[in-house]
This record gives sequence, C-alpha cells and structure tokens, in this order.
Amino acid sequence: MKYRRQDTLKALAISLLLITAPALALAQTATKPAAKPAAKAAASKPAARPAAAKPAATPKLAPAAQKAVEEATPLEEADPTIKLTEGDLEVARRVYVGEIPCELGASVKITPLKREGFFLVQTGRNRFRMHPVESRTGAIRLEDPVRGAMWLQLGNKSMLMSQKLGQRLADECQSPDQVTFTEAMKSRPAVNILEATPAARPASAPIQPAESLVPGTTSPPGNTPVVPTPAGTTPVAPAPAATPGTATAPMPAASRAQ
Repeated sequence: MKYRRQDTLKALAISLLLITAPALALAQTATKPAAKPAAKAAASKPAARPAAAKPAATPKLAPAAQKAVEEATPLEEADPTIKLTEGDLEVARRVYVGEIPCELGASVKITPLKREGFFLVQTGRNRFRMHPVESRTGAIRLEDPVRGAMWLQLGNKSMLMSQKLGQRLADECQSPDQVTFTEAMKSRPAVNILEATPAARPASAPIQPAESLVPGTTSPPGNTPVVPTPAGTTPVAPAPAATPGTATAPMPAASRAQ
C-alpha cells in the first residue's frame, strides 16, 4: 500500500508539471519583449545635468543713492559724426533750459552741454542727449536718435516723447515764458473771421465823361456837364447852380438872343 501511494503521488506531480510547463513558457516569452523596450527607453534618456547655480540678486539702492550714482556718472560725449548747421544752432539758442515743471508732479531738466547745440534732457531715470532737428511746423524739436526720444517745444507748452515706447514721458511742461504766453492767449479776444471788416480801398480817380473825348468840346474840371461848342463861336460857361435861399440874377438879353 505504501508503495502504491508513492507511485500515485509521483504520477500526480508529473501530470501537474506537464500541465503548467506550457503556461510558464508563454509567460516567459510575453515578459521578454516588454523588458527590451523599457531597457532601450532607459538607455536613450540623457543623463540628468546638475542644476545651474542662480546668480545672486543685486541689492537695490535707495533713491538718494541712485541719484548720487547718476550725478557721479560722467556725461557721455556727443556723437562727432552729427554736424549742425547754422539754422540748427539758431534753433538751439531758443531752447528753454533749466528745471521745467510738468503735469502730475513730473519735471524735465534741460542742461546745455559743452558742445554748442547739444542738450542733456532728464526726467526721472531717463537721460537723453539731444540736438535740434528741422521741423516743418516751425516748432522747436530736439531728438536723441540713439535712444529714440524727442522733445517738442511749442509756444504755450512742451512735451517729452519716447518713440521706442510710443508714449509720452512728460506732458504739459511749461517754462515761465510759456506760462506768460498762455495767459496772454487767454486775455486776447478771439477774432471772428466772418465779422472781420475788409481793408479800406484807395479812392479811385474820377472817370472822365465820354463827351470829353469828342473834338470841339470842352471838359470842365470835376463832374461838370460838358456843353458842346459850335465852330466859330465863343464857348459860354454854364450858369452856376443856385444856392438855396439866394436869388438868381436874370440872364442878359444878348445872351437870350444867341
């Protein structure tokens, strides 16, 4: 009996191995292709680079320290390639210099440089080196072609514009002369073109009557009527016009007979 049980157990073990062997073989073949792509993907990834060190943040200066640094910075020299004409220099002589107050508490400071016709224009942290540029409207115009800025000075106000940013950096800036000009414009009455009287024309010379051009006639001065004179007779002057309130003398008989 003992040997029979052992034989049956061996037979069951062998049968179980025969049944599970195909399943194990299929499992091994299924896992091998999946492992290869994973290994390839891991090999294709580059090695992680060490993180770069961040630059240290520069400490911000106080407003007073920033102003001191700006004042200590030497002014840059003007571009020697820019040549100003005599007309440009004449325009530069009419530029208002000094501290010019603007709207919203802003201000623009204009300082003449050593080279004639060039100015340093400052507002806040913005600094521009400008020179005159011809203007078709007759206004005073300064430009900084490097930084793209323009200073426009009119009769009653001035403005600073950034052509790169496309906006005004300062507006409604007025020097003392521009304030006086604005007050004069307010007190001056407006001129109505429709009610303007035309200029007086010079009096024209009196026109000679057509009869004065006929031969044999006389032309008394002024607009006195012309009396034709027959040939061979003495011209007779016309009688003077009667004045109101005076008596008119009768005409002589000889004159009536003629």
